[in-house]
Amino acid sequence: MKQRTRRSTGIRGGARTGTRTAVAAGLALVTVATVGGCAFGRPRVRVPVSMPSPTYTSSYDVTPSYEPTYSPSPTEETYDPDGRSDVRGSSCDFSDSLRQFTYTVSITNPSLNDSFSYDMAVNWMKAKPADGKAYGLHERSITVGPGDTETYTAKYTVNQSSIGQFWFTCEITRAHKTRM
Repeated sequence: MKQRTRRSTGIRGGARTGTRTAVAAGLALVTVATVGGCAFGRPRVRVPVSMPSPTYTSSYDVTPSYEPTYSPSPTEETYDPDGRSDVRGSSCDFSDSLRQFTYTVSITNPSLNDSFSYDMAVNWMKAKPADGKAYGLHERSITVGPGDTETYTAKYTVNQSSIGQFWFTCEITRAHKTRM
């Protein structure tokens, strides 16, 4: 048996083949475009080169609420209320005839602007044995002007008629400083 193949030589058959080819090519392009993510065109947006910064309006005050408790001005001096560094002592002594301790105390006010009151305490302490006991105590308040030095003699009289031999030291135990 002989087989026949039919070939179309007419226009109609050629057009059908060309149309099929065109449709197949179009479907292939749509498929590639869809898979690639550009099946539909996106609208173009023009961004200006310099965008103005956004403005923010607050309904409350944004200043910090913290304020330092105290800061002295550059002309105001600060001071340590413990004024023992302003005080010097010399001539720690005991008079047998007067039965009296003496100690010369000099207070120098380092401030050039303010007067200070110094609440002083001087103790004559037992030296041998150095057991922390005091023979006597002298207390006094003294005011010292700006840049001045005041000197006085602290005294304490023992109320015993006879003391004998003993060892002692002189100590400035308090010099509380208050601005006037």
